[in-house]
Amino acid sequence: MAVVVYILTIGISLVPLLLLYVAYIVLIEPRLSPIHYLPGPPVSRWLTSHLSLILDPSKSAREVEELVQKYGRTFRIVGMGPHDERLMTIDPTAISHVLGRSIYEKPWQSRRLISRLIGEGLLSSEGNMHKRQAGFSEPGILLDVKAYRTFCQRKVSNPAFSQQNLRELLPIFFQKAEELRCTWLKLADPKGTKIDVCHWLGRATFDIIGLAGFDYAFDAIQDETNEIYLAYRDMFDAALNRGQDWTTVAGVYFPIFNKYWRSEKNCVIENSLAVIQRAGTRLVQEKKKALAEGAKTKDLLGLMLMSNLSTEIPIDQRISDEDIFNQISTFLFAGSDTSSLSLTWTLYLLAKHPEVQSKVREELKSVRAKLSESWIVLYRALDALPVLDGVVRESLRFIPPIHSSLRVATRDDEIPLSEPVTMRDGSKKWSIGIRKGQFVHVAMRDFNLDRGAWGETGWEFDPNRWSSLSEKAKQQPGLYPNIMTFSAGPRGCIGMTFALMEIKIILYTLITSFVFSDPENIIQVNAVLIRPFVRGKSNKGSQCPITVTPC
Repeated sequence: MAVVVYILTIGISLVPLLLLYVAYIVLIEPRLSPIHYLPGPPVSRWLTSHLSLILDPSKSAREVEELVQKYGRTFRIVGMGPHDERLMTIDPTAISHVLGRSIYEKPWQSRRLISRLIGEGLLSSEGNMHKRQAGFSEPGILLDVKAYRTFCQRKVSNPAFSQQNLRELLPIFFQKAEELRCTWLKLADPKGTKIDVCHWLGRATFDIIGLAGFDYAFDAIQDETNEIYLAYRDMFDAALNRGQDWTTVAGVYFPIFNKYWRSEKNCVIENSLAVIQRAGTRLVQEKKKALAEGAKTKDLLGLMLMSNLSTEIPIDQRISDEDIFNQISTFLFAGSDTSSLSLTWTLYLLAKHPEVQSKVREELKSVRAKLSESWIVLYRALDALPVLDGVVRESLRFIPPIHSSLRVATRDDEIPLSEPVTMRDGSKKWSIGIRKGQFVHVAMRDFNLDRGAWGETGWEFDPNRWSSLSEKAKQQPGLYPNIMTFSAGPRGCIGMTFALMEIKIILYTLITSFVFSDPENIIQVNAVLIRPFVRGKSNKGSQCPITVTPC
């Protein structure tokens, strides 16, 4: 009894200290940051958050433009409560700075959510600094174990994405595009048939990643019965596509919760992970054995295994077999969904703009004769087509798969601006300070749609703009020039060239064979990625039915 009383006494005595700590975090600490003195939308209630305004694709461009007109291109927003003051900017200099410096990372919460599904790959492996590595760290900054691991993963992966190696994958792109075309010809009535292009394009891009990634045939276009395909599909659907609830948050902050909370979602994820882990181990070992026996390889898994054993990679920079397979899971996660959504939105936009569709179809038909020469000759001809290039760039600008991204500062920093910001006290500043642990909201889609850079037609789908960009648009940063769709900086999308090749080849194959028209009433929903939903039918999940007519 005395022990219980003692514990209660200690607990009660700690309550005032806890209350003081909470009061400091909520009331005092925010006022120590320069972000607190930035202008921004008001907080009307204690639990007010501005996230719903800036994360909804249906209204974020309008909301952000109104905020920019009122407060400038860099302003303060409130995240999860009034103590969570965040920097939001569409200033190109500020965005280049944040995405170009290794001190800004994805928050640990995001990385933990992703790493549970795909392991410690390039999307989820980051860290503060501890070990210097030339070519990655900034002057005066040292890499820690996680950051060094990320550097090694990227160094081993980069050779697999060289132009020469990607050209070897062209037959896969063309063959799978043709397989999808033949399947749609069987489904489509001569007078036109409604087809959920989002669903079918997802199956096609998964097939491509399977063959290009680790020489594995999912055959998802033919049927959806492959065990590994179903494991990945069910896991991503359960974890990401059904929306986030309190159990997701609990699992991120308290990982042991996922082990003991036997929800349907957690059971699906655990069962899927078991299948993927078993298959992944087998595939890596089989590929290593084949390479040891002198087999040639074109897939990314084989190329990474070869790169990892290359004399150009120092022993201390080589990565484990588990890390290598995690990269393939990362490419599956990041590549199949984003590419299929980019293709879906492109076909949707072309269905809404038949004059553009007709123009690009005529251009694509002009290179058909190249098919008799070689895949490489045909792709080079496709890649040089100005109308197709404009359509792809404009679609990726207008509806990028990723709406926005979040970065956290791992140390205090000063972020430069391209134009001054007027602080709440009326002073003007050409840079804004940020404290360690504070968030920067990188609004990729709103940056792409900024009418201050793209003019009055910035909110319109206009592929012609790419033939004569304004000087202001030309100054917009991005790994893919002038847009933020593939991010920017040294940690931009490693698979950008792969994705663009895939997108252009599939568009060529489909647009020269079908006319796309009469899409249903589609809305954009930010469900991890910007996904199409039929208005009033959200319970049926993401879909994009379009009338497909053979031509």
